[in-house]
This record gives sequence, structure tokens and C-alpha cells, in this order.
Amino acid sequence: MRKINLYCLPFAGGNRYSYRKYEQAGLPHANIIPLEYPGHGDRLREPLMNNIRDIATDLYRTLKSQVIDTEYAIYGHSMGATVGFELIRQIIGNGGPAPLHFFITGTTGPSSLSRKEKKWYLLPREDFFLKLKELDGFPSGFLDNEELLDFIEPIIRADFYAVESYEYEKGRRFDFPLTVITGTGEKMKEDDISLWQEETLYQVEFKKMEGKHFFIFDNVQEILKTITENLFKSYKTFSV
Repeated sequence: MRKINLYCLPFAGGNRYSYRKYEQAGLPHANIIPLEYPGHGDRLREPLMNNIRDIATDLYRTLKSQVIDTEYAIYGHSMGATVGFELIRQIIGNGGPAPLHFFITGTTGPSSLSRKEKKWYLLPREDFFLKLKELDGFPSGFLDNEELLDFIEPIIRADFYAVESYEYEKGRRFDFPLTVITGTGEKMKEDDISLWQEETLYQVEFKKMEGKHFFIFDNVQEILKTITENLFKSYKTFSV
């Protein structure tokens, strides 16, 4: 079995280092390749983007030559799943191959209207970070460091604007499988999560794992096991 490239897309405010635990754990049959958005992490000097499709286009320019030569899959958490959804559409729409599998964690289906109702990006600074604190994704003491907050605030606000202003457009259903994992403590409606089923001809695998929005950090091995099992099944199916 040849190695599959697993491209990992970060959540709002995240960067390629957000998947460090996953890279350290590794996968036997996949190369874990975290991607970087403009204005984040290693690309900090580049202008931020606040439009999901523009971010997906930026990533497509980087990946379009890579996905032709090697089987690949996409994994995105929260904002990363929405970017991944549009990235896959661009790859396929431009004549590229479909991924073997699309792994989604921590978000509703792209057609859900609930993400547009929050408008967190408009909140005053204190309220904005209180909302983010509810997601349980910051290290202890992080929100008490004003210098760090000054640095991260414009990045997170741009990302939240991208998510909360995203305009879904109905398109052709994907002809490959999806796995959707959400945390037991996430404040999302099951009907909104189930909207992912509308995006593929396959029966979606829906799973729950213990934790709030950033359950992905406490369930690394379980998530990697799910990815491994599905990649192996997808690889055999697409190789026949």
C-alpha cells in the first residue's frame, strides 16, 4: 500500500502547528501534512484572508500539482472542514482527482444557517474572548496575557468572519465517503450536523467523542484510528 497524503486544515486562529500531536503520533500508511492559511503561523507576514473560498483557492494553488501524483485525503476541524469542503470542490472542478476520504470534526454541515446566526466576530473584545473561552481551546492563563491577545485577536476575528459570512452554494454531491466526528459537549444541533449527508452519495459515518469543541486534542489516538480504518477501506475500494 502506497502512502496517502492526509492534508490537515486548521481551525479558526490555528495554524499548521495545531496538528503537532497528530504528526508526532503518525500514521502507518499516510503522510500527515498540515496546511497553513495566509496570515497564520509560518505565513504570518502575508495578508489575512476573511473569505472561505479565497482561502481554499490559495491552498488549491499549492496542492494542485501534488494531488495529481499521490492518493490523498482531507481532514479539517471546525473552520478547516468548511475550507476543506471548498478546497475539494475546487480540485474536482478543475479536473483534479477526488480525495479517498473527507474527515470532518467539530462543525455543522456547510448548508447550515446556524453558523451565520452567531456573529461572534462583531462582539466587543471582552465578550469575544469570553465566547472563545467557552470552546475550551486556550491553554491555562492564555486569556490573561494582553500581549498575546493583541497578537491573536485580528487573526481569530478574520477567521470567524470567514466562517460566519460564508455563503453556501449547492453543488454536485461528492462521490466519496465522509466521516463526521463531533464532541459530546459541543453546542450544535444534530439536525445541523446531519446536513453533511446532503453533500455525498455515500452514507456518512457520524461519530461522537467525549469533550467540548476541542475534543480533538484529547482524542488523538481515537481519531487517528478512525482515519486509519477508513483510509484503508477507501484505498482498497478505489484501487479495485
